[in-house]
Amino acid sequence: MIKKEDVYKIGRIGKAHGVKGEVTFTFDDDVFDRVDADFLILEVDGILVPFFMEEYRFRSDNTALVKFEDIDTQDRARELTNCDVYFLRSEADDEEEVLTYSFLVGFNIIEANSGKKVGTIVNVDESTLNILFELENGMLIPANEELITDIDKDNKTISLALPEGILDL
Repeated sequence: MIKKEDVYKIGRIGKAHGVKGEVTFTFDDDVFDRVDADFLILEVDGILVPFFMEEYRFRSDNTALVKFEDIDTQDRARELTNCDVYFLRSEADDEEEVLTYSFLVGFNIIEANSGKKVGTIVNVDESTLNILFELENGMLIPANEELITDIDKDNKTISLALPEGILDL
């Protein structure tokens, strides 16, 4: 069984495309292409299920058309509409490239000067120029690379040198 803490969200399935079972896939992380993955993990009715890809092709920088094995009709493809898509952290860990913000969901933020845990990242808001880590306690922390002093993938922590007083806001 695939556990939520073993994966991170990389996108969402859109509508069916054509009559042969293809679906549109909008993603924020193209890790599936960079590591040459065989499958993607979709959340279907609250359960994480691996779906093996027959093929995919890019339509833009953040959209692809995907054909999954055993999804051969438009009706079957429609059943996947709006499913969140995840990728195994263990497969992404092998990659030597820079981590994406979506990979950091689930990591704990540690204030570098005090060593105090600030909170756990539940979402990354990339809707504006100033990217923010959204924490489980509702706090928003700037995801500025200049503030990051360390990322420990094994312990799932990010140390940030936060400006004085930011935690009091």
